[in-house]
Amino acid sequence: MTSDKLKYDGLIAPCGMNCGLCIGHLREKRPCGGCFKKDDENKPNVCRSCIIVNCDLLSETESGFCYDCEKYPCPRLKSLDKRYRTNYGMSMIGNLEYIKNNGLEEFLKNEEIRWTCSACGHGLSVHRDYCINCTTKKN
Repeated sequence: MTSDKLKYDGLIAPCGMNCGLCIGHLREKRPCGGCFKKDDENKPNVCRSCIIVNCDLLSETESGFCYDCEKYPCPRLKSLDKRYRTNYGMSMIGNLEYIKNNGLEEFLKNEEIRWTCSACGHGLSVHRDYCINCTTKKN
């Protein structure tokens, strides 16, 4: 790490998704700025209309994360979590539990270690099983 700012700072969505791992954020042309940038013209429509990011109950939480919601984990979060666990080996609910129990800064530090290519040091995408920079298979 070359600065005090953690790589994925500001990129963790309310659902526990690290937007810095999304292929939409990592692409060279028209990269998406993440869930919190609602007016981002590069954000895919499916992300703009996300039920979780646009949930009215989020504004009632102290943390801004779903784990503070009275309906946690809601059916939409459970469905998203199942899809990501099955297809990409990552759990949104697991991420949220880690953040809740260990804090966001510790989570961000671990994300940097977990999602950095061991061959070239580029950030990995959760949506690919290889580094999009050097094509090395993920460990």
